[in-house]
Amino acid sequence: MIYLFLVMIMNDINSEILSLLFENADESYRDFQIPTIPTVSKENIIGVRFPKIRALAKELSSRSDIDVFLKNVPHRYYDEYNLHAAIIALTKDFDKCVLQVEQFLPYIDNWATCDTLSPKVFAKQPQKLLPYINKWLLSDKVYTIRFGVNMLMKHFLGERFESVYTDKVAAIRHDDYYVKMAVAWYFATALTKQYDTAVTYIENCALDTWTHNKAIQKATESRLIDDDKKAYLRSLKISKKQSRI
Repeated sequence: MIYLFLVMIMNDINSEILSLLFENADESYRDFQIPTIPTVSKENIIGVRFPKIRALAKELSSRSDIDVFLKNVPHRYYDEYNLHAAIIALTKDFDKCVLQVEQFLPYIDNWATCDTLSPKVFAKQPQKLLPYINKWLLSDKVYTIRFGVNMLMKHFLGERFESVYTDKVAAIRHDDYYVKMAVAWYFATALTKQYDTAVTYIENCALDTWTHNKAIQKATESRLIDDDKKAYLRSLKISKKQSRI
C-alpha cells in the first residue's frame, strides 16, 4: 500500500501519524463515509472513526514535534485533516490557537473537517474571537465562511446574542451548497434559541429562496419549537412560483 511507502521515506512524526491512522482504519466506516463527503476523493479517505481521531489527538497534542505535522499542509488524507482539527481544538492558549486555525482554514476541503474544528479555548474568550469571525465571514473560501458561521452559531446564539450577528449571516450570498447549508442551520438554530428576532428574517425574506426554505425545514424538524410556531413557519415557505431574491 502507498502509505507503507510513505512511512519508509518519512522519518518523522508525519510518518508515525500515517501509520497510526492506517492501523486504525475501519473499512466498513470508510465505505459509509465516502458518499457523505463528495468533495474528497475516495482514495484519500482512510476510514478512522471520530472517537479514535479524538483519542489520537489527545495522545499526540503534547508532543514537542506536533508543529511538524500541523505545518505539513496540504495533507493528503481526509483523516489527517480531521486529526489536525482535533489537535487544534485542544490548544489552550487563545492566540496560539487562533493562529493555528487561520493557518489551517485555507486547506480545509470538506464540511466534516470544518465542523469538527471547534477549539475549546474559544468559549473562554468569545469577545476576543469576534474580529476573527467577522473576517472569516467575508472570506472567498467556502469552508472559512462556513467556519465563521459555525462559530457565531456556537458562541453567540445564547446569552451573548445580538441581532447584529444575525445581520452578518443573513448578508452572506454564496452559491456553494455548504455555505448555504451553514446559513440555513444558523437560522434554524436561531429560531430555537432567539425566535422573536430570527423569525423576522424569515418574514422579511432576508435569505435567498433555497436557504430560506431549508432553514424553515430544519427548524420545523426540531423538538425545541412548539407546534403553533412550526405551523406559522411552514406558512412562510416560498414556492417556486413566487418571485424572490
